[in-house]
Amino acid sequence: MFEAQMGGSSVNMGIGHVGVALAFGLTVLSMAFAIGHISGCHLNPAVSAGLVAGGRFPLKDLFPYVISQVVGGLAGAAVLYVIASGKDGFSLSGGFASNGYGEHSPGQYSLLACFVAEVVLTFMFLIIILGATDRLAAAGFAPIAIGLGLTLIHLIGIPVTNLSVNPARSTGPAMFVQGWALMQLWLFWVAPLLGAVIAGVAYKSCFETKPEGV
Repeated sequence: MFEAQMGGSSVNMGIGHVGVALAFGLTVLSMAFAIGHISGCHLNPAVSAGLVAGGRFPLKDLFPYVISQVVGGLAGAAVLYVIASGKDGFSLSGGFASNGYGEHSPGQYSLLACFVAEVVLTFMFLIIILGATDRLAAAGFAPIAIGLGLTLIHLIGIPVTNLSVNPARSTGPAMFVQGWALMQLWLFWVAPLLGAVIAGVAYKSCFETKPEGV
């Protein structure tokens, strides 16, 4: 999240585009090992919705998870704001890592281009998650595949939208920036949720391995 708030579409903190992608991916990889056995490490409403669509997660638990994820996203943005605002010259006008399209896209990509990117990249992220956690997948390696997959997706998507694939991640910064960030926030809920649900249905229909006799 540091990359956009400090310099709009460019990174000026020494870690660059690749570093930001790795930061996101390694965070998820680490947390999946840390809390995966407790909660499944659902840090993302789109992931939870995709797992519901894929028959891997109960619908009754979706709403409580989404609330927790959004609260977590807001808390994370608040912590980042406290840290970032301690530097002279800090301004929310840099975007504060908010996701955007059109003039607020790092690469000035259109609404349609950004919508398609978020749908497709979230779809692929969920396919990775569903495949890595399939009953026949190598046990214990899912966090590695998921974390590296998220890194790859960020490498592709940061220039387009600052990359969301996670509505909770998008909501946190947008609540601080207000204005255009809140007006464009709808896309970063609709597109990731759509991509995730399509992936869940597709994986369950086409790729899911079922126990013998089922």
